[in-house]
Amino acid sequence: MKAVFNRVTSVQALVLACGLLLATSAFAVKKGSVQFMHPTQVAGKQLAAGSYKIQWDGSGEQVQLSILQGNKEVASTTARVVQIESPSPNNNALITVGADGTRSLSQIRFRGKTFALDLGGEGSGSGSSGAAR
Repeated sequence: MKAVFNRVTSVQALVLACGLLLATSAFAVKKGSVQFMHPTQVAGKQLAAGSYKIQWDGSGEQVQLSILQGNKEVASTTARVVQIESPSPNNNALITVGADGTRSLSQIRFRGKTFALDLGGEGSGSGSSGAAR
């Protein structure tokens, strides 16, 4: 009887440990940074040139993206996680320049990662790249 009790206790501990691991990974916020060299539109908001923290939350293809300056959120939108061919050499923002000269954020790539955050519909892939021109 004691052997059965020990097995049940071990299985319960394992299930509890797995549950805690899944719960913490489900709520883990991913982070990065990006620099805009010029004022840039993000989700309808004009962000000044400068350094920003990037945070995203969610699992799967769609995530919630927050852009922070210091500890203050200055823009928020949804983004799509997309795979890229090779790891990005730096943190980069791909910018689309409209006919009127307005610069809009279309994609963010992170140093050493083979994925990017695509802001969809804002001209992804057709703008200038680098440290956010």
